[in-house]
Amino acid sequence: MAVRPSVLFVTDLAYQARGRRYCDEDIFLTSRLRGAFDIALCHPLDAAALMASFDAVVVRNSGPVLHYRQQYDAFRATAAAQGTRVYNPLNGRGDMAGKQYLLDLTAEGYPVIPTVDALADLPALPRAESYAVKPKAGADSIGLSFVPRDRLDGLAYGDILVQPRIDFRYEVSFTYVDGAFQYALHAPDTGRRWVLEPYEPTEADLAFADRFIDWNTLDRGIQRVDACRTGEGELLLVELEDLNPYLSLDRVPERTRDDFVTAMTASLHRFLDTPPRTT
Repeated sequence: MAVRPSVLFVTDLAYQARGRRYCDEDIFLTSRLRGAFDIALCHPLDAAALMASFDAVVVRNSGPVLHYRQQYDAFRATAAAQGTRVYNPLNGRGDMAGKQYLLDLTAEGYPVIPTVDALADLPALPRAESYAVKPKAGADSIGLSFVPRDRLDGLAYGDILVQPRIDFRYEVSFTYVDGAFQYALHAPDTGRRWVLEPYEPTEADLAFADRFIDWNTLDRGIQRVDACRTGEGELLLVELEDLNPYLSLDRVPERTRDDFVTAMTASLHRFLDTPPRTT
């Protein structure tokens, strides 16, 4: 009997996410992936101690790492030292590496909500009634606040980002596996971010999202491009999720869900057939 690849699936089943049930999604995913892999689930705080016994580690709905930053950094260091295959690979340039990408993409002229992190750069932002202020290490809207322009001078710069508050029509998310588009969802009600409906993207929409997937150069794994549609019809990047993006699989048709599982299974097989990176 052939030996099947073993996967350590990292998830926080008890994490209380606003508007989402992390546990349901990962229970579903692991129930389907068991058809191709031997799978064990563990909490993110246990991953470093257990991962040496598995062929690969899959990081899924593990919650914001700012809740366990020291342990997450230790996990990354241990994985690099042991040559452990981690999926998504740990060389992502999006949220996996913090919010620096928002500054980089702004500087490079990409269609992203304009972002600065220094008092001297405030004049580069378009004028708005209020501004979003968020920690560079933030996630899941933790630490997010909105302030008027006359209070921006008094902020403690260094570990924060500032963006104009955008008056948008809706948010839309594009999900990819190994750089290939899978499905899109949008939130037609701006006050209910996670009440999502299937969205049929145009060619222009996909060209927009593809730019950020290409920029990230992450050849394996799952990514989610989050954008907002402005009142003028333009799409602007909100987030590039490449660490543990929630997939909202309960919001897509059954066929789409099945296709995603097929794509993820094939991706993991390709990942296990590729020698781990040493840098």
